[in-house]
Amino acid sequence: MPIKSSTKRTVNVAVAGLGFMGVTHLRTYQQIRNVRIVAVCGVGRLPVNGVLRGVAGNIQQPDDINLGPGVRVYTDFAELLKDPNVDLVDICTPTDLHPAQAIAALHAGKHVVCEKPLATTLSAARKVVRLAAKSPKFLMPAMCMRFWPGWGWLKAAVTEKKYGCVLAAGFRRVSEKPAWSQTGTHAGGALLDLHIHDTDFVNFLFGRPSAVFAAGVTDAVGVVDHVVTEYIYPDGPQVHAEGSWLLARGFNMSFAILCERATIDFDLTRGPGALVISERGKKPKTVKLKATDGYAEEIRYFIDCVTQNRRPVTVSPEDCLTALEICVAEEKSVRTGRIVNL
Repeated sequence: MPIKSSTKRTVNVAVAGLGFMGVTHLRTYQQIRNVRIVAVCGVGRLPVNGVLRGVAGNIQQPDDINLGPGVRVYTDFAELLKDPNVDLVDICTPTDLHPAQAIAALHAGKHVVCEKPLATTLSAARKVVRLAAKSPKFLMPAMCMRFWPGWGWLKAAVTEKKYGCVLAAGFRRVSEKPAWSQTGTHAGGALLDLHIHDTDFVNFLFGRPSAVFAAGVTDAVGVVDHVVTEYIYPDGPQVHAEGSWLLARGFNMSFAILCERATIDFDLTRGPGALVISERGKKPKTVKLKATDGYAEEIRYFIDCVTQNRRPVTVSPEDCLTALEICVAEEKSVRTGRIVNL
């Protein structure tokens, strides 16, 4: 069913990078009534007669996508930016390309969705954030967990203290190593590819921690493939998160939030019953969630921001920079075995 938007103004979209995430975003854009996909940009994987081969991933199925014969195909990102019909550029390219491409797209007068992280280094990420703050166009990092059903519900429940104060919280995100990482392109390993989502969500829920203490496993070239981090909040709660590329097969994400009056836990493997509330003296209760995902919700939100000319506030470039700053501190802690202050 097409996703409704709050306005009928059409937004012309181009997607750069046609791997799993680019394909995932394309599927969502096709479901939004006031979006028209006018162009794509890639290297190697390109549409043939308007049909783009599907890509398997954590959530989606590898069905092909019919973009239609009218979509323009670019292999040069700079040429894509010259297209006057493009209003919004969605960057799903390899991580090391993100900062230069996001900056170029803003300079070209395009709105930008950029997959996480904005960069692998703080200096590069800060350049993007500084430009985005001055640009009349909007840049939104694709931190999808802020929009994920169950996770968005959790944010509201914690903010409202629905079950009292949070005493402790744990997050887990584990996956087999992605195929692209085995070609020599690590993009920050599991720390920046996977775990950064939970780091960002911890910051979203509880604010910036004062310090982190992390332990992990690195691969043969020193990339962090597994990390367990304690986020230190002097006045509580106790918070930790685990991220890994070491799972033998598949993917899972979960959380357990221990509140004064209840335990809130989410486990993706439970399907529609993923989110469960357990209150003392009561039977566990399953929360019915929207039949959608964070990818669709974040993109729908950004399209609404563009059509209503309002800057995104659910997630900002500064938020993505903060998540990267915390992850950099986590990596330092893994390598030194010490607490790292923020």
